[in-house]
Amino acid sequence: MKKNIILLCFAFTISFFASTATAQVRKMNMAEYEKKKMEYIQKEAALTKEEANRYFPLYNELSKKRFELHKQHRDKVEKMKQSDKNMSNEEYRQLLENDVELKLKEAELDKEYSEKLEKALSPEKLYRAQQAERKFMQQEVMKFRGS
Repeated sequence: MKKNIILLCFAFTISFFASTATAQVRKMNMAEYEKKKMEYIQKEAALTKEEANRYFPLYNELSKKRFELHKQHRDKVEKMKQSDKNMSNEEYRQLLENDVELKLKEAELDKEYSEKLEKALSPEKLYRAQQAERKFMQQEVMKFRGS
């Protein structure tokens, strides 16, 4: 389960950085991308409509929280980098600590939501959904690299 959570974290990170279009187009593409991803997960994990209705609100909530966590981290790092072009070792140490803090906070979120998600789906369906998401992300990254 922990391995799947780590892979899921990686997949989310990739998904948020995949688009390079303008802000307006990116929003439209992200909405379409998320729709395609949810359809793919539902099909590959063989989720019933009821299971999907229980799973995806939690999944989307977790995604939103993860995205916000990464955004706050990126903002903090960018602010530190902009404040001084010649950063000291102490400032670099702070950047490294911020990276560790991000991973810890993300792990806490994963743990919190793994319990909620296990209530929404059977372990088998949850595993299948996570694997389907990972596979979808890999396919999308390959498409992105190919274009």
